[in-house]
Amino acid sequence: MLSKKTRYSILAMVKLAKEYNKGPVLISSISETELIPKKFLESILLELKRNGFVNSKKGKGGGYYLIKSPDQINLADMLRLFEGAIALLPCAAYKYYESCGHCKDEQTCGIRSVIKEIRDETVRMMKGFSLADIINRENDLLKNK
Repeated sequence: MLSKKTRYSILAMVKLAKEYNKGPVLISSISETELIPKKFLESILLELKRNGFVNSKKGKGGGYYLIKSPDQINLADMLRLFEGAIALLPCAAYKYYESCGHCKDEQTCGIRSVIKEIRDETVRMMKGFSLADIINRENDLLKNK
């Protein structure tokens, strides 16, 4: 299950994606439309900024905006930022590998092998979905409603 921080970050990023190339978006606007507590949103946006997803502009006409286009930002990258490893076991993680201490031999551990396969498929799917895909899906669902 995703943490609130991750869910809120995705909501904020989708909002910024919808406003892409229209100028910076105020924190208060994101907070109100996406129902995210403003203080919590501020810390999320600062973390997204530190990690190269968004930038900000101060002063009149200021706010936050995406650095890359919505089709270049995928779910896997956002989830790894806030959730860490995507794998279900530390010994099957790619970027956050740790020995689980249970495998007698990691190379022949059936559990690890299956979990790695699940991780690979999950990451493949998450990398295949961008912010643009989320917006397109939402638009399609609204049309078919």
